[in-house]
Amino acid sequence: MTTVHMTRVPRGSVAAYRDDGVLSRGMGLLVAGQLPPLPPALAGAFVTGVMLLLGVAGADGPAVFAPAVALMLAGPGSSHPHDGRLDWLVPPILRLTEYGFVASVGFAWGVPRVLVYALLGAILFHHYDVVYRYRQHVYPPPWLASAGLGWEGRMLLVALGALLGIVTPVFALMAVYLAGLFCWESVTCWMAAPRSGVEAADLGAQD
Repeated sequence: MTTVHMTRVPRGSVAAYRDDGVLSRGMGLLVAGQLPPLPPALAGAFVTGVMLLLGVAGADGPAVFAPAVALMLAGPGSSHPHDGRLDWLVPPILRLTEYGFVASVGFAWGVPRVLVYALLGAILFHHYDVVYRYRQHVYPPPWLASAGLGWEGRMLLVALGALLGIVTPVFALMAVYLAGLFCWESVTCWMAAPRSGVEAADLGAQD
């Protein structure tokens, strides 16, 4: 019977909840964990919000550059251990930044609502699944964050779709790809995970 190799991630769960992709993790390596994560995450969210308010419905609008700015600001903080008193706020801030940007671009560009909700639903499912896995000590494989593009990669792809004027096809392709990836990986992982290990984790959480 196939089982999942439960690999403990070497960094804390708060940092893992960020859902950083290759680009964000690469920028974090440049500062070697020396940059506190909360201020740049707040700055990235603020700048993204301002850019969305200034204009999101045109390829020449400032909002299409928001993902690059958010990456430059929040990305370097990815390598920090996130052990500060308020560092638990970083993942929710990144979620708000990503969800707000994706929804704003989708609705402003007239993407069918079903596609907007499908893409957001796939991302939301992934984030919920990761949080629940850490609670149960059934960790996702290291490659999943990269295959899922990370928060910054998803935002950059949406922005690229806006720049090229192909927002709807980009939303459709991303929704199908991410839903298939996250659902398939989650189902296969949970089905292969030893039931006794999950029960033990439940008991440990209650102690």
